[in-house]
Formats: sequence, C-alpha cells, structure tokens
Amino acid sequence: MRSQVAEMMHLSTGTFLDPCPKENTPSLVSSISVNTPAELHASKGDTVTLSCTFTSTSTPTSKMRVDWSYRPQSGGTPGSLFHFSSRALPPIGGQFQGRIQWRGVPARGDASIALVNATLSDNGTYTCSVRNPPDVHGSPTSHTVLTVTPRVASVRFSDVAVLLAFVLLPSTIITFILIGRMLCPKKRHDQSKACRSPIEVTEGEEYGVYPAGAKARRAACCDLYMMDTADEDGYYDLKKRPPADEGYAESQC
Repeated sequence: MRSQVAEMMHLSTGTFLDPCPKENTPSLVSSISVNTPAELHASKGDTVTLSCTFTSTSTPTSKMRVDWSYRPQSGGTPGSLFHFSSRALPPIGGQFQGRIQWRGVPARGDASIALVNATLSDNGTYTCSVRNPPDVHGSPTSHTVLTVTPRVASVRFSDVAVLLAFVLLPSTIITFILIGRMLCPKKRHDQSKACRSPIEVTEGEEYGVYPAGAKARRAACCDLYMMDTADEDGYYDLKKRPPADEGYAESQC
C-alpha cells in the first residue's frame, strides 16, 4: 500500500528513483616503461655501465624504488644485486661486494649502475626493475645480457717506438758504413797510384818502358796558380828535362 502511494507521489511530481544506482567508475591507472640495452660486451677488468632508463607520467618521489637482480649465465634463480629507495643500497656480500656503483639520476629517468672490475664470472643476465607509484603497471622491468671476455694483449705505441729505435738505428748505421766501404776503395786506389816513393816502380818502368798512351799529367791552371815561384821554376825545368832512361821512376807526388 505504501509502495503504491509512493509511486503515485513520484508520478505526480515527475521524479523517478533508479532501483539500480550506478557505481563509481575507476580512474585510469598510469603505466611506466623501463628500457635497457639487450646486450653488453666488455673485457676483463673494465668498468661496465649497466644502463637503465625509465619513462613515467608521475614525477619520481621518495616512494620510487629501483631493483637490480642478476642471474648467472649457467642459469638458476635470479638474486638481488642492488636496491635504491631514497638512497643507494649496494650489496654487502657475494661476488659483487664493493664493485657496484650507483650512476642513476631519478629526476632524469635514469636508474643506471656501474660494475667495476668486470670478471668472467660476471657473465649473465641483469634485470632492472623500477616502481614509481602510482605508475606501477606497464613494462616496469627490462633485461640486459652481459658478456665479459679475456682482455687481448696490446702493444703500446711507446713500446713500438723503443723497439724500432733499437732495431732500425743500428741497421741504418751499418748500411751507411757498408755503402761507404763500397764507394771508397777506388778513391784509395787512385791515391795510392798517385803517391809513391822514388823507389816504387810499376811493371815495365824499371826498364824505362811505359804503357802505350801513358803521358805525364799536365798541371791544371788552378795548380799553377797555387804554386810558389820556386815551384814554378822547378816545374818548367822538369818540362825541359829530357826523358830519363834510368831504371827508376820519379815520384808522382
């Protein structure tokens, strides 16, 4: 009876009551995106930067969290490697103790870390996870495979320069000496023929026989110019003297 009265009142006033009231529509949840390089390569002893960047619609706050985990190349369960929440919390034990450095800048969307003095046992998969409430959905994690190889021995430029100095310098000196010895004998032979003592004679000269076509060397103009007066007189007397028939040769010096 009361329901009928209420219905009649609603009809008279023109208002209706919805028997199924609508629920509040949930607000859209923002998402976050995390990115890391798929692969990294390093040599033993290098400092490797494990890059991790993220994009969030919300400004990073003190509630933001960054977690790095590591799974060995041989497989197994990933283990915690590094944690950041308002401050950096590096590992306090295990193979990475003292070798992880925080390189991230959350305000710029950077959550990178550095691995110091990489070793062959560090090969494996590194996972970066970022939570920045309310942005917790989307792709909050990303993976990087690190491969560390033995360092190849390299020769420094200074070592090469020293080696070349010790090898090329003596070789160059010896080469010049040999070339000099090849070119000088003829000159020394000519000098030995020009400068002989009065008692030295060549074959045939001891009998007053001279090779065909042999002539006394005439003094050049420059030789006459350099002579003293006494030398000039001796030179002209020598020219006027008849050929000697004695069994000795005059000095050519």
